[in-house]
Amino acid sequence: MARQKGIIKLKGTIGDITFYKTKDGHLAREKGGIDASRIKNDPAFQRTRENGSEFGRAGKAGKILRTALRALLLNTADGRMVSRLTQKMVEVIQADVTSVRGLRNVIDGEAELLAGFEFNIRGKLGTSLFAPFVGSIDRASGEITVYLEPFVPANMIAAPGGTTHFKIISAGAEIDFETETFVEAHSETAILPWDAVATLAISQLNAVTAASTKPLFLALGVEFYQEVNGQMYPLKNGSYNPLALVQVSGL
Repeated sequence: MARQKGIIKLKGTIGDITFYKTKDGHLAREKGGIDASRIKNDPAFQRTRENGSEFGRAGKAGKILRTALRALLLNTADGRMVSRLTQKMVEVIQADVTSVRGLRNVIDGEAELLAGFEFNIRGKLGTSLFAPFVGSIDRASGEITVYLEPFVPANMIAAPGGTTHFKIISAGAEIDFETETFVEAHSETAILPWDAVATLAISQLNAVTAASTKPLFLALGVEFYQEVNGQMYPLKNGSYNPLALVQVSGL
């Protein structure tokens, strides 16, 4: 892979060189690679096939998790979130000590490794929300909750410039990675002023299936707003809204 320089940027293929644009700029690479049928059938590429199978499984797992949390992700997430989540899912799958290589999966892996995953590296929950919170996943009742004691927003929320208001959001998700189905519930506060006046206590309940045997997730985030002439607008289209998985319960 080479980086294109100069005023005129190329796209397409010239001879054996392909020119293309990515988020990292205009790049060029030489055509080549191994024949697909050989990778599919040659015993020498057994490990490649196993890795490819697990990577594909990780991609599907990441997609169903993103779909389950879509209501919250519509207003957050960075441009590389999908690839970052897929890589994390690969770690989850590789932690499976039961299945053989190529058949390792999320269910037999360590879903708890996803705890702490930040969906937006431009605005992380860990560097935005300093108010103490208690997250809880009660598998027996299916209640996924988060609780925050009263706090002063200006002191306990590091907001981007231009912020006048905010809201606290959360979601509980129960995900069946085998059937690619989910149960999800989410909550949000009213839009609150980002000022020096203490909030009331915040308690959010997101209920999923009681006594579930599937992995359960609790996501927590903040949305920032700017008031202009009495109207509330998502600050910078939500570019700095943090959202993270703060609790994960696998089986």
